[in-house]
Amino acid sequence: MNSDSERRRGIDARLVLEDGTVLHGRGFGAAGDAGVETFGEVVFNTAMCGYQEAFSDPSYLGQILVMTVPHVGNYGVAAEDVEGAGPMVAGVVVRELSRVVSNHRAEGDLSGWLAAAGVPGIERIDTRALVRRLRVGGVLRGAISTDRRASDAELVARVRASESMTGRNLAATASPAGEGDFAEDLGPWRALESAASPSRPNGDRPLRVVALDCGAKRNIYRHLVDRGCEVRFVPHDWSADRILELRPDGLLVSNGPGDPAAVEASIATLRRLAGEVPTFGICLGHQMLALALGARTWKLKFGHRGVNQPVRNLLTGRVEITSQNHGFCVEEESLAAVGCEVTHRHLNDGTVAGFRHLTRPMFAVQHHPEASPGPHDASYLFDCFHEMMTTRMPLDAEMVRRVQSGGSDSPLIEVDPAAVHAR
Repeated sequence: MNSDSERRRGIDARLVLEDGTVLHGRGFGAAGDAGVETFGEVVFNTAMCGYQEAFSDPSYLGQILVMTVPHVGNYGVAAEDVEGAGPMVAGVVVRELSRVVSNHRAEGDLSGWLAAAGVPGIERIDTRALVRRLRVGGVLRGAISTDRRASDAELVARVRASESMTGRNLAATASPAGEGDFAEDLGPWRALESAASPSRPNGDRPLRVVALDCGAKRNIYRHLVDRGCEVRFVPHDWSADRILELRPDGLLVSNGPGDPAAVEASIATLRRLAGEVPTFGICLGHQMLALALGARTWKLKFGHRGVNQPVRNLLTGRVEITSQNHGFCVEEESLAAVGCEVTHRHLNDGTVAGFRHLTRPMFAVQHHPEASPGPHDASYLFDCFHEMMTTRMPLDAEMVRRVQSGGSDSPLIEVDPAAVHAR
């Protein structure tokens, strides 16, 4: 490790929570300098790897991310593993930052990468105790500070005066300033994903997908390009008329940060389109699509963040291990009243993980089928979207089975569908 990186992990730092908890550790990243301070909602991720993809996921904008895995940074950072414009988190909390980088793909170390983006981190924190506090009491506002002049009480007061995640339209910040094309496909990573998504649809002409970009991960677009689609991303506040002028075959509503109910411009656009164009929503897009149809959302106690989240597909009875990152959820009872039904259910707490409209070509999932990081069990959903754009028919069990019947052995777990619906 170079001397600059070593210097950047030698400053005393504090993690301060709104409940009055003050934890002492050592700063790294931008917290390698004195007088640095950042605020955000403190959340945790249970993934064992994929820290760079997580830290660069725009959905984490405005959040301080705690990694439950105790050793972080050991394989460094690589430019092609970034999912956004760079580090998007407000701060990083780990038990131990690796002092050694060992990976032939590494182009730098984690601390230096965070420092270049102005993102502070803190190590030597008992993350097991911290995560237990967040699970029991719920997520909390917090701060990482190297301000030696401020007392603990002053820092707690600053945290309590900081913004809450509820009501924040962070999609406006994460969304691109203008429209553009995305042409990169999965490349060499395609082989790792093929078993979970055996079909590779490719018609006579490329299907044109317009992506309402609220802070999209790049791998979502790679999956669409890999399936022969032309991807045009547009800002989150584009009107329905501007989108229709592009003559899309399908509309992708992306992931993103913040409270879905606060993204009023996107919701208005989706309400106006409402199935006029075949539509697929992911994460924040799942929540906004539900709100546009008249359903409701609510805030989870501590959210779902990790790459080991079990979800049951109610259309087929299969269980999929998924990558997730969200703090809000769709209210199940409100979906039936607007012509929708639940298609996926989170098996840890029974919450809605996906829904479809019964008569219109619209469906959405709360998890991340593009993974990056995570398992590829749900990548078939991009094939479902492709078929829905081709047929303009609503998603159903037959469509799901058809795109999954590519001849490869599925890694998913079969269960009795009758038992699923009886539960």
